[in-house]
Amino acid sequence: MKNIFIFMFVVLLVSSCGENVGRIDLAGKWTVRLDSADVGIQENWPGRCYETAIMLPGTTDMAKLGTKTMLKPALEKPQLLHLTRAYSYVGPAWYAREVEIPAEWKEKDCFLHLERVLWDTQVWVDGIKVDGHEESLVSPHCYNLTSYLQSGEKHLLTVRVDNRKRYDISVNDLAHAYTNATQVMWNGILGDMYIEAVDKVRVDDVQIYPDVASRSAKVAVTVCNSEDVQQEAMLELLVLGEKDGKEYGIANKKISVGPGKTLVELECTLDKDAPLWSEFTPNLYCANVELKSEKGTSCVSERFGLRQIAQAGSCLMLNDRPIFLRGTLECCIFPLTGTPPTDEEAWRELYSSAREYGLNHLRFHSWCPPEAAFNVADEMGFYLQVELPVWSVTLGSDSATIDFLRAEASRIRKEYGNHPSFCFWSLGNELQYDFQIMASLLQEMKKADGRHLYTTTSFTFEKGHGEWPEPDDDFFVTQWTRKGWVRGQGVFNEESPSFEKDYRSSVEGMQVPLVTHEVGQYSVYPDLTEIPKYTGTLIPLNFMAVKQDLERKGLIEKAPQYLQASGKLAAILYKEEIERALKTSGVSGFQLLDLHDFPGQGTALVGLLNAFWESKGIIQGREFREFCAPVVPLLRFPKAVYTNNEFFVAKAELSNYGVEELKDRTLVWEVKDAGKSVGKGRIDVADLRMGHNENLGEIVLPLNSITKASKLEVCLSLENSEYRNCWNIWVYPLEIELNWGDVKYTRDYNTAMQWLVEGKKVLFNPDWHTLRGIEGKFVPVFWSPVHFPNQAGTMGVLCNPSHPALSDFPTDMHTDWQWWDLNINSTTMIVDSLNGGSPIVEMVDNFVNNRRLASLYEGGVGKGKLMLATFDLQTALDKRPVARQMLASILKYMNSAAFAPSRMEGLDKMKDVFGTADNQKQSAKGIY
Repeated sequence: MKNIFIFMFVVLLVSSCGENVGRIDLAGKWTVRLDSADVGIQENWPGRCYETAIMLPGTTDMAKLGTKTMLKPALEKPQLLHLTRAYSYVGPAWYAREVEIPAEWKEKDCFLHLERVLWDTQVWVDGIKVDGHEESLVSPHCYNLTSYLQSGEKHLLTVRVDNRKRYDISVNDLAHAYTNATQVMWNGILGDMYIEAVDKVRVDDVQIYPDVASRSAKVAVTVCNSEDVQQEAMLELLVLGEKDGKEYGIANKKISVGPGKTLVELECTLDKDAPLWSEFTPNLYCANVELKSEKGTSCVSERFGLRQIAQAGSCLMLNDRPIFLRGTLECCIFPLTGTPPTDEEAWRELYSSAREYGLNHLRFHSWCPPEAAFNVADEMGFYLQVELPVWSVTLGSDSATIDFLRAEASRIRKEYGNHPSFCFWSLGNELQYDFQIMASLLQEMKKADGRHLYTTTSFTFEKGHGEWPEPDDDFFVTQWTRKGWVRGQGVFNEESPSFEKDYRSSVEGMQVPLVTHEVGQYSVYPDLTEIPKYTGTLIPLNFMAVKQDLERKGLIEKAPQYLQASGKLAAILYKEEIERALKTSGVSGFQLLDLHDFPGQGTALVGLLNAFWESKGIIQGREFREFCAPVVPLLRFPKAVYTNNEFFVAKAELSNYGVEELKDRTLVWEVKDAGKSVGKGRIDVADLRMGHNENLGEIVLPLNSITKASKLEVCLSLENSEYRNCWNIWVYPLEIELNWGDVKYTRDYNTAMQWLVEGKKVLFNPDWHTLRGIEGKFVPVFWSPVHFPNQAGTMGVLCNPSHPALSDFPTDMHTDWQWWDLNINSTTMIVDSLNGGSPIVEMVDNFVNNRRLASLYEGGVGKGKLMLATFDLQTALDKRPVARQMLASILKYMNSAAFAPSRMEGLDKMKDVFGTADNQKQSAKGIY
């Protein structure tokens, strides 16, 4: 009962501090007039109500005002660039409503607060212009209305919102603070909107600077006196625990407050046992500041956490303990509204989805979220990276833009700097041009506020930069260093699968923590069942166009399989991306692009979740957390494919960024073949320190008991815990008979056709080097086939594992690591011209083209039976066990009664496909 009373006391105290004297909530019905010709000021539009009603907070998109789209679903540039605004408007818009000012506000100062606006606002009261204008993309727009309002009277309030671009903050308007790629260039007002009455002598701002080592806090209080005479006052500080209501510290100071603003600093010693803030213990405090003078009592409450973010060489440290960022990007993707939410519940749902998949970190790419995002992150223990609203390749070329960004930095610091979740700060995304000016701006920001860690840019392509930290970087975000890649994009397709590698050679000598940049970007086929979810302001014409194209081509039933096959491949690649980062001493985190879909930049559906942060059915959070969690068991082993004369040898490791060091624990390993154990063991470990633990023990398993081609599952778990991780390996017989029977093999088209006329069974395996088709790759489309059209356009294998041709080639329906050799040494056929027969191994095409693609196809031709394979089944089979096993499985099928393919027509139309070395590989259709 006592705790309940304490909690209620805290709530009442915080509420009373937050309310000050009074507020008029401006949410509700307003009137609006669009000003596309920009004549409203000239024609004196302020001072009147308008004919069209609108609800605020809200946008013109939500009110269905502006230009209605005339676009229809089509696989064309405008529809495929991003989701389509049902109604678009960019330009000035005038919003007006009456407001009655209470009589008791006579001796008060009055301020207008508009939480979030794009981009510029101006305000009139009864047709009289209020001084100044606001242009922030990151913080509330606030106006002093004191001299324009009369207490006890009604006034007409007019707000002009102009959402036209004001500064050159972005290449092609891609910065997520102002774009149509994710959020849209909306016009309106979002979030809290009110007029507030405050005392003339008042607390104006509170900034809290915790010190973990001394369990204390410096509290910088800005006191405002809007009168002309000096005031004597008492400033009092009370720090309470937000959960327990316990008093943790007090401080007070007598001050003299002259006209204008006065900065006062209080030093507050907290209890020596004051709990710290982290992802595991997100303890929060309320710093309640009261200013008592003859004019009354002004009270402000600010939330903070006791935490210290720092670097120790190449390690990130929180409260003197190493942390590892398991992150993804948040690019202002909110497909129902096209606007960032300002309510806490929406952010709680978002962070809960991220936490379900093991994440502890979000990077806000080229934008800063609203207050609610920080509040919930504080409560849930998320580490946030905030960025200025800029993604520019010419940063520094325009002084006005730099001045704007400097002002935005100041506003972010003032509005959000107290939040313990606000740990990391970058100037922006992939910045280029004048690094001297960037360095100067970063130095200013660091000097002004030491509560965060800073970096110059979240990667850059600028020559001479981006491969090593800038001099003032506290941490470094990159996809490569001057020594090599630190993400799989440049590795997984070029190198045969290996699970013993990491990136330490690329980060050797790094003196600051490194976080890998935009890891993944593996394209997943659209989930067409998502279309009905778009019930708001944005229309998924891109998804609808893909659906119509599949229907027209008779492939719509394949759509769920395309999704699953491409999605499973992406999940496999994300797993290895994350594990390589975890294995690398000197890497302090990763930032995925992305856990959820990115609907812009050419429909970049790279997520395992959709744009709503909902599962696509590809991988569930429980499975993802096996390799993305505070504690992750890891194995190093050299390859994915073995023959049964070998030993499976793996070294056990464990990534421990959990609550504490682990003492006297046991790792348990087991290898299973179709659920049956073929080996198991235990590894006792005395000490699992914080960070990465290597060389904990070795698994050695002879594979001679595996007598047929098998997929084995290898699992390593921390006994008596939830932490478990698994990998697949494939074991093939070393000695395998290639039973040709009466199967004829050729690489020549004319020979194949002649044998088919004669009624033979033919395995036609044309030379993939000279085959006209799509370049064979293991990895799928990068990012988007629209945004990057000049790349091989496939998205992974799709097959039926139970097809008899694959009876001796264990596989799932999707690409896994054993397919690497076959995919790399292949050319994928475009089989749109074939009628009849059936594909056995298909490749998923990208959603721009939606062609029928195959690497293994069967059909009856003439009197004969054809098996057409376009991966290399001939070269160096003694060194390529996967190809040898595939060939053996195909031959077994072709020599069986089951090989009775349906008749196939159209092979003659593909004669040119099986041409000479002069033939060109085909890539995805370019949209630009």
